[in-house]
Formats: sequence, structure tokens, C-alpha cells
Amino acid sequence: MINMTTKLHKIGYIIGVFGVAINLLWIGVFKFTPTEAGAIKSLVENHFAMSWLYRILSVQGVSNLIGTIEIIVAIALLLSLKFNTLSKYAGISSTIIFTTTLSFLITTPGVWHTVDGVLVTQFFLLKDIPFLAISIMVWAEGHQHLGHEKKS
Repeated sequence: MINMTTKLHKIGYIIGVFGVAINLLWIGVFKFTPTEAGAIKSLVENHFAMSWLYRILSVQGVSNLIGTIEIIVAIALLLSLKFNTLSKYAGISSTIIFTTTLSFLITTPGVWHTVDGVLVTQFFLLKDIPFLAISIMVWAEGHQHLGHEKKS
């Protein structure tokens, strides 16, 4: 019999994964618009690991590439709820996405500024802190699951 803590953990996990996946899917689809392609340009062009993309792709091409990756990872996250063997790879992939987007807080000039004496940033980036936490949990779930398979 599963205890209440285990049930709540499972419910929270499913809601968390679903929430991250839906956000990634929605944001990924939006990357195919000129508005979002322009909006992420300053973030990507100032990032040490991503700026080179603009040398080989257009502004829209870079955004489309990022959007495609986000959509694929979102689908993998959703599928990982049914097929646990995907969890490790979906978790690693989404961890990379959210670590990268959080690094924009360091790599993008002008992302931090003072308003009425309070240091503020582009708060849409801060949502990626709990998304990173869920991603690490998915990764751990997949690692744990793969570990059990190897012992069998």
C-alpha cells in the first residue's frame, strides 16, 4: 500500500513535469514567430556558448532551432511520465536548457538594473529556477529507474 507522502510526491512530480513541459512547448512554438526571434536575440548574441549560431543562421533560424529543441524536450518530458526510460534523457536535456537560460542573467548586458532603489532583472528568466529543479528531479528519476533495470 502506498502511503500519503508517496502519493503526494507522485502527484507533485506529475504536475511539475507537466507544467515544465507545457511551458517549454508553448515557448518553443512561440520561437517560430518574428516577435520572439527578435526578443531573444540580445540574450543569445551575448552568450559565450550560443553567439556563434548567428554566424551560420539568421535571427529567425536561430530562434527556430531553439524552438525545435524546446518542443522535442517538452514532448520527451511528457512521454517520460509514461515511459520512464526517457526520464534520464529528458531530464538532462531540460537541465541544459534551464541552466543555459539562467546563465543569461550573467551573460546579458543590462539584464540587471535598479528601479526605485531595488535591483531587478527580467523576471521571466527567474521562472527557470523551479523548472531547473523539476528537470533535475526528472533526471534523477530516470537515473534511479535505469539503475534498477541494470540490477535486474
